[in-house]
Order: sequence, then structure tokens, then C-alpha cells
Amino acid sequence: MKIKFIYPLLLVLISVLSINLVTAQQKQKYPEEALGWKLGAQAYTFRLFTFEQALNKIDSCNLRFVEAYYGQPIGAGSEEKFGPGLSPEGRQLVKKLLNDRGITLYAFGVVNGNNEAEWERLFAFAKDMGIQVINCEPQEDQLDIVSALCDKYDIKAGLHNHPEPSIYWQPETVLKALEGRSKRMGATADVGHWMRSGLDPVECLKKLDGRIIHLHFKDLNEFGTKKAHDVHWGTGKLPLEAVIKELKRQKFKGMLSAEYEYNWENNAPDVKQSVKNFRAILR
Repeated sequence: MKIKFIYPLLLVLISVLSINLVTAQQKQKYPEEALGWKLGAQAYTFRLFTFEQALNKIDSCNLRFVEAYYGQPIGAGSEEKFGPGLSPEGRQLVKKLLNDRGITLYAFGVVNGNNEAEWERLFAFAKDMGIQVINCEPQEDQLDIVSALCDKYDIKAGLHNHPEPSIYWQPETVLKALEGRSKRMGATADVGHWMRSGLDPVECLKKLDGRIIHLHFKDLNEFGTKKAHDVHWGTGKLPLEAVIKELKRQKFKGMLSAEYEYNWENNAPDVKQSVKNFRAILR
């Protein structure tokens, strides 16, 4: 009787230990997720390839999230391109490609609509695809439209800071645009573009405290020039450790999209090394 009683307990103990081991391994492999961070890649990093090929490259970099961009060929035998115009069959194909690789389609951008109907089409598409964040640069007279659609579809919208003279290149402009609008609206902070505009990325993050919902992540070889190009994270002019410290202080939750716009033909190894450098700091 004692043996019959002990055997089930051993099975339970072994099961608990196995689960704890897997959890520990996951935390070591993806340390950012303990902070509520979703480290992934902007598919535009692999713009010379199809969406299918981009997913393969993202998977090879040990990443599990993707931000799609408008117009990328789907591949996998499809002639369609990513966007609201995708047919039902095209949408199912994209979902299958993602599911087969264990990659989550988390964000979509940078996209814009010319009128209310186009904005609604973008949000409806995002909802159907399970996208949680739309990164955009709406004109001032479209901000209320975007705000209302965020609440209607329960989707976040991040205002993106392309370099000067783009609309939202300064944090102050982003904050002004967010005044009185949906809590689902916030900032998509591109630390590299701030550097190109001659702005301190850490100070910019501080100004946007509590309003950052997404990041485009890069490190650059130079500061204060639009000619600067991407380098492995932690080897350029970005104060990487200070940026990480500030995001922790703010208790940021959301996706960080690796956007490596250099060495276009073969930049997956660059992204992979950048991710290794980033995770090494977190560990």
C-alpha cells in the first residue's frame, strides 16, 4: 500500500521539477520576457526577401515576434503582398506561416491612411490578423480618427519618430498629439532615429515616461547625422545599458522591434549578434 501511495507522489514531483527546469531554461534563453518585453524584428529589416523568408531569418535569430510592414511579398507560393488587401486565403497562409514557426505577429507599421475609410480598413485588418499595435504617423487632422479606432478595435497606435523634419521627430510633438486622446495611443520610440536627429535617446525616453508602447531598436556608428548606419547593438553610439535601465525604471511592457537597415543582403547574423549582446546585459 505504501508503494502504491508513494509512486503517484514521485510522478507529481518529477512533473513539477520538469516544469521548473523548462521555465528556468526559458528565462535564460529569453530573459527579456521576465520584464514583459517582447523582443522581435521589424520585417523591413529583411525587405529584400519575402515574408516567409523574413520569418525564417527571424527564427534563426532566436526571436519569437515580428512587426510586419506594408507591401512585403508573402511568398510560399503566393503572389500577394502584406496589407489590408490580402485575400482570405492570403490571410490564412500568413497565419499558418507564423504558427508553423512559433512566431507572433504583434505589430504592423509604419502605415498611414489618407482618410477615415482607409484608417478603418487598416484597423479592421489588424484585428483580423491578431495585431496588437499599429505604428503610424497620422496628420494632425487624423489624430481623432485614430484615437476613436483604437478604442473601437481595442488596438494600440504608436506615433513613430522618423528623423527631422518628420512630424513626430521630437518627443514634445508626440506628447502634444496624445493630449486628450485614447489611452491606447502612445509613442513608438525609435532610438536610432532620435540619434540621427541629434537627440539623446535616454532623455527622449524620459520625456515620454508612461507613454511608450513600442520601440524600434537600433545602434548606430555615428551620432547626429542621417548618414549613420546600423552596427551591432552595444558597439555604437547608443548608450545601450542606460536605455535598458530607463525602460526598466518605466516598467515598460511591449515589443522591441530590431530594425537593422544595413548589410541588407545578409544582415540576419548582425541581428542575431545584436540580440545576443542585448540579452547578455539582461542576464
